[in-house]
Amino acid sequence: MGSPSDKDKMQPAVDLLGKLGIESEVHVMSAHRHPGMVADFVDTAPTKGVGVFICGAGMSAHLAGAVAARTVLPVIGVPLSGGLQGGLDALMSTVQMPPGMPVATVAVDGAANAALLAAQIIALAEVTADPDVPSSALSPVGQAIVADRERRAARR
Repeated sequence: MGSPSDKDKMQPAVDLLGKLGIESEVHVMSAHRHPGMVADFVDTAPTKGVGVFICGAGMSAHLAGAVAARTVLPVIGVPLSGGLQGGLDALMSTVQMPPGMPVATVAVDGAANAALLAAQIIALAEVTADPDVPSSALSPVGQAIVADRERRAARR
């Protein structure tokens, strides 16, 4: 997240990921005040097992774009309220990325939806990485994906 004051708005993502059995880390780093810190974190994240970034920021909301510029991993932007018109400025900053810098954007203060989207991305990677892994070894979301595939196959 871009500021310590964003913690309460981003906590739903941490809580939901925990309930889903997905490890997460919380870091505060401003893309404007500490761009080198953001770059170092993003550059080393894949070696630490990071699979998806959830970036929450308000107003100019540059964090998600700064992260997306440095990685091919999925980036989910959470525009946070607090600026103009309840977060409209952050929403527009997060959703308007240039070509080649994709950022999946959820609703203003939509940290819980960002966590669900991250869980889906992680589970899809988990399910497709090794199709011989028993579903019981998958995360709850991975198990749900396998069950959904089985239901769909049974209908055909």
